[in-house]
Amino acid sequence: MPQRRVLIACLSLLALTAGAAPGEAAPIPSTAEAAVADGQRSFDWEIGTWRSQVRVLAEPLSESPDEWLSFEGTSVVRPLMDRRANVVEFDVEGPAGRIEALNLRLYEPQSDRWSLTFANLRDGLLAPAVYGGFHDGVGEFYGDDQLDGRPIKVRFRIVRQGPDKARFEQAFSDDGGATWETNWIVVDRRS
Repeated sequence: MPQRRVLIACLSLLALTAGAAPGEAAPIPSTAEAAVADGQRSFDWEIGTWRSQVRVLAEPLSESPDEWLSFEGTSVVRPLMDRRANVVEFDVEGPAGRIEALNLRLYEPQSDRWSLTFANLRDGLLAPAVYGGFHDGVGEFYGDDQLDGRPIKVRFRIVRQGPDKARFEQAFSDDGGATWETNWIVVDRRS
């Protein structure tokens, strides 16, 4: 079932702390430190509850005609560890069944990138992470996985469409990234 390949959102915000003695001014962060601090905040906008409308391609990267499955439910993004992390609780259902999942996003300050890792609660397995970040308001994340025993590339995109709406898309490639087939589309609206 395509649910094993679903990658959705959750994050770790690693706080940069600077130690100034009481009564002293805090040091001014360097440009690199400021960029890392900004990078850590890439997903702050998503904390809260969202209504999720989901379309999943039933058999991605196959010769069969495209059949899209529909689901609706919620995505709840919860901050953890004093906002240094958060988790997405994803729960949607439709005629094809139910998808319950968690997603963890972790910021890697040394490489200024994010890793996104999906866990399907049905089988309890973690999918391989995808890695990337936001540029010009669009998040793009790439990784390697397998589909039916063959190696594939995975691309995950996030596009904010205003303060209360976002679109998430996952696509697979079986030709090394030359072509992509979108197989997962989620439109979230803030509840």
